[in-house]
Amino acid sequence: MEQISPELEAFYPACKSFLKKEVWERILGLISDKPETFPDFLAHGLEGIKLPEFLADLARLEWNYRQTRSKQNEIPKGVIHLQLNPTVHLLQLGWKNLPSLLNPTEGSPSVKPEKGEGFALLWKNPHGGEAKVQTASSEDLLVLKVMVEGVSSEAVATEGKIPVGAVDGMIDRAVERGILLRPPSLIRRDPGAFSSGEFGEEQFLTSPVFTLQWHITQACDLRCKHCYDRSQRSSMSLDQGLAVLDDLRAFCRSRNVKGQVSFSGGNPLLHPRFLDLYRAAGERGFSTAILGNPAPEERIEEILAIQRPVYFQVSLEGLPEHNDLVRGEGHFERVMAFLKVLRQQGVYSMVMLTLTRDNLNQVLPLAQVLRDRADLFTFNRLSQVGEGSKLSLPDPKNYSKFLEEYVEAAKANPVLGLKDNLLNIVCRQKGLSLFGGCTGYGCGAAFNFVALLPDGEVHACRKFPSLMGSILEQGLGEIYDSELARCFRAGSIACRPCHIRPICGGCLAVIYGSGLDPLQDRDPFCLIHS
Repeated sequence: MEQISPELEAFYPACKSFLKKEVWERILGLISDKPETFPDFLAHGLEGIKLPEFLADLARLEWNYRQTRSKQNEIPKGVIHLQLNPTVHLLQLGWKNLPSLLNPTEGSPSVKPEKGEGFALLWKNPHGGEAKVQTASSEDLLVLKVMVEGVSSEAVATEGKIPVGAVDGMIDRAVERGILLRPPSLIRRDPGAFSSGEFGEEQFLTSPVFTLQWHITQACDLRCKHCYDRSQRSSMSLDQGLAVLDDLRAFCRSRNVKGQVSFSGGNPLLHPRFLDLYRAAGERGFSTAILGNPAPEERIEEILAIQRPVYFQVSLEGLPEHNDLVRGEGHFERVMAFLKVLRQQGVYSMVMLTLTRDNLNQVLPLAQVLRDRADLFTFNRLSQVGEGSKLSLPDPKNYSKFLEEYVEAAKANPVLGLKDNLLNIVCRQKGLSLFGGCTGYGCGAAFNFVALLPDGEVHACRKFPSLMGSILEQGLGEIYDSELARCFRAGSIACRPCHIRPICGGCLAVIYGSGLDPLQDRDPFCLIHS
């Protein structure tokens, strides 16, 4: 018998597992060092030996998998438009379940080949470089059809009578798996406005997600003492709201990012068409979040029947007595009961506190109360605008001490989240890992989020007057690209030399409320320059 190359023998390990040793060696002796002939050889059979019927197709799959693994430099490092990964190969087979024989999952029940038409999808992962092989699902086949035929998501949605967001979701999942290649996010800061950092800040200059914080109504069932806007604003009509969501979708697709709509108010649940707007956001493929007040469990079930929110955020301002002084009698207990509802319904719960001089010492005790009741507890410093102008912020020295205590407490209490940008200064001083800051990218005003008010005004941040335009008159893209938006994105000029600027920048609302210029002056609580 001719000498068999060990490399040749390694070409078809799955096929080999279905053959007796003497049969395998006989076949290898006949094909010698020509592994590419193995599938055809099996298709014609081996005289006197009955082979598994699916073996020829399995050999074809293994050969193509090997070819995919060996492909070099076929995936472009950068693309300018959505496109198919050039290493993708769709292989038609006469048997189902064959890819699972190449990718057995540990502990999973064995899958047997089944007679019938099947498709295998093979490609090289652009993220890690490894070869992939899976049974092509109906979703995979639809995505390939969309890309090869150049059909729009809207056309596919209309033909299939499904929401356009469902089609967008298929495309997004194909991008995540590396089947499709998408250009990088265009939600990107101007690197020239930031210092050359010391911690590899490139990841914080580009965001893969853009959030519209949509205050759909001014109506509210509370009258909080720190409310920053009690002005009368009329809400949009349903048709205007749907047009806003269409505009947001077009904006996100053009910037190569995913979109999120965070419904807020007032209390967004008091908007008469809240469920219609919430459903429309989900149908357009947006993830959704809710920033509101406690609601009946039936209301949460209505929301869940449409789409599970990423989170539901409620507010507390301290321990029961102080909280109810700020937000109204009985509010603390209503929130506690509501957090229980959210946990029972499997909804991620967030509790937000507005930090003032009066509740500074109640934050950590409140965190202990929330430890097993909420998923995350964070705070924002008071914005001294609107009703908040009547309240006071902590003394900067006391605040500095509080931040150090907060960082230490967060090590032991998992409910405590790091949000305030200035916490990064403390982490840096203590040699701890830095985090993304307020929005995951330091101050995200006019960067990875904007605030949309009920009447269409678009602000860089809801917590202080930062009007950039009207979405009803200009559209989101024009507003986002405006010079004023660029200024808010860049933040305070005084912060630009700082090495941790990409994950900090202080709080523009605090700067403004302190009587300073948010585009020129440093956060008065900054620990580095205090």
